[in-house]
Amino acid sequence: MRNAFCSALVALSAQKPFIFFTGDLGFMALEPLQHAMGERFINAGVAEQNMVSVAAGAASNGTQCWAYSIAPFIYARPFEQIRNDVCLHDFDVKLVGNGGGYGYGVMGATHHAIEDYGVLCGLQNMSVYVPAFALDVAPIVARMAADPHPAYLRLGRCEKPKDLALPEYAPWRLILTGQTGVLIAIGPGAGGLLQQLAPLAEAERPEVWVVTELPLRAEKIPLPCLDRIRATGTLFVLEEHVAHGSAGQMLA
Repeated sequence: MRNAFCSALVALSAQKPFIFFTGDLGFMALEPLQHAMGERFINAGVAEQNMVSVAAGAASNGTQCWAYSIAPFIYARPFEQIRNDVCLHDFDVKLVGNGGGYGYGVMGATHHAIEDYGVLCGLQNMSVYVPAFALDVAPIVARMAADPHPAYLRLGRCEKPKDLALPEYAPWRLILTGQTGVLIAIGPGAGGLLQQLAPLAEAERPEVWVVTELPLRAEKIPLPCLDRIRATGTLFVLEEHVAHGSAGQMLA
């Protein structure tokens, strides 16, 4: 998804001015963006708190800012700056965390981001985007760029089955029909799940919905999804997140 994100921002840079900050990350991935943006591409170094505050300062003058790092280093390390400098002032700062969930699994708990959107959805003015597939990234970037409020983008590894045809992007998408309940998937884990469920007969598998935008609100849940939950009496949720603040808790 990181490459898809880079391509989406390169395209965005030709449409509107913005500033991109990186916390000394993106080697062998973000070079096309660096080339496209010139001096508007800023390596802030391993100083995430400062990076977020500088982004907030630039955004206070009306410039949209994007700040990128490994997921726990873009929301946990600079949490105070996100809360006080960005969200309390409702500045147009977009936080981008690569390797959300267990994406950096082998590096241990310090590199896991399993409470990120639960934490950030508790801040005022904040929206969260969790693409399930690489093809989701471009439309999500466009939606984020058009919204002048704080936002967080959690990137992971695309696991889309090669033969899976995706419907047009939407915050809620019905990906697979089924009869044994409803399964709501958040993030790239949906890909591996679909690979296992697709070969099953429709009568043996749940209906699968992929959700990519948080926080969840009751009035935004599609009526067909609610009707199926009521009809089957069964709801599953798949996500890489602790229970508290999770999409499952929001749904409950």
